[in-house]
Amino acid sequence: MKDAVLFLLLSGLAWLSPPLPSRMARRFRNSASKRDPRRHWAQSEQNVTRYGQGFASTDVVDSFMPDARPAEFAPKVKLIAYYLPQFHPFPENDAWWGKGFTEWSNVGKAIPNYPGHYQPHCPIHLGYYDLRLPEIMEEQTRMAKAYGVGGFSYYFYWFDGKTLMEGPLQQMLHRPEIDMPFCLTWANENWTRRWDGREHDVLIGQNHSIADSKALLSHIRPYLEDPRYITIDDKPAFIVYRANIIPDIRAITDAWRAAAQSWGFPDLYLIAAQTFDVGDPSDLGFDAACEFPPHQTQRRDITDEVGVFNPNFTGSILDYGAIVAGSVAKPEPDHKCFKSVVLSWDNTARNQNAPRILERFSVPAYQSWLTTLCRQVLVQPKYSADEKIVFINAWNEWAEGTHLEPDRKYGFAYLHATAQAVQDAGIEAQDKT
Repeated sequence: MKDAVLFLLLSGLAWLSPPLPSRMARRFRNSASKRDPRRHWAQSEQNVTRYGQGFASTDVVDSFMPDARPAEFAPKVKLIAYYLPQFHPFPENDAWWGKGFTEWSNVGKAIPNYPGHYQPHCPIHLGYYDLRLPEIMEEQTRMAKAYGVGGFSYYFYWFDGKTLMEGPLQQMLHRPEIDMPFCLTWANENWTRRWDGREHDVLIGQNHSIADSKALLSHIRPYLEDPRYITIDDKPAFIVYRANIIPDIRAITDAWRAAAQSWGFPDLYLIAAQTFDVGDPSDLGFDAACEFPPHQTQRRDITDEVGVFNPNFTGSILDYGAIVAGSVAKPEPDHKCFKSVVLSWDNTARNQNAPRILERFSVPAYQSWLTTLCRQVLVQPKYSADEKIVFINAWNEWAEGTHLEPDRKYGFAYLHATAQAVQDAGIEAQDKT
């Protein structure tokens, strides 16, 4: 009886949109659906429909492309793809999530939330790999370089003197066969059970301080001194994911620069990712910013247009085309800011009922976006030759639905588009000079 009364009350509230914001009205509708007395009668039929509608979309192969590596070429823009080193078991994940947990554990259990929703994302070529095998990183390097990717930015996980997931990076450091230029991105959020870096349900937290930050830089010194490490005007590039949450950040950047100079470097090249509230990087003592879509992007919510059939859905579905349009139209800022693209972001694998999804993705839209940003960088005089860089989110963020690595639906289409984009931009820029 109680559920029936709540169902009627919440249903009534949902119909108040407008004037209620659409997302709030959607929450009321979802809460009402959980208490709908008719829900239990139709549950089994709904589940059959849900699975059938979703998985049909993953079998569409019109855009699938095989591995056909192009003739060797020299990109005029350095494409750097973010790289997640979590695809292997380690003790902390065993304790937090269960024995043998890796990122693949989330990827494989994702299911669709609406008709045509592409989930799960299933890898091909390297399969559900284990980064403890050095052959995996060697083949990733060969594949990425063949398609025009010029470097990886490995996420680095440091928490008050403790590192996580460093095994693959240490392996890379000691194997010259993994011949890929690289830099590090310090993922300086808390590690939480909800994968959101916030203050609740913290599994391992940060303890930002000048002493901790100096210890971090000393720890990564062997990476900075590796001949494969990416430098900009002879300065090792170091990216911080959320620079603006670090207290005394200007004092820390000064200490970092002094340490690097004492080791024989002319300086560090510090890059602040524009994840949340970062604007002009000089305010934080950084040399440049880098865009980090889907953060700080133009958005159009299309959740109510796609026919969500998951009654527990409280996430948001955004139009990929609107993000692309906003990016290419964005004026060049006065400060240095590296352009970035993202593929079909979708973190359903990590949060089935409340994901953020970029829908209406297409490979041609991604290729056109990347081509445009590469062309903008090439003709922008304020960037030196070493600063002709575009970042790609990401090489292997499988649980966030954005990965250049080939999958069952598209095959190598992402990589073909990447190679074509960077080649086309170079030709166009040359024609204009």
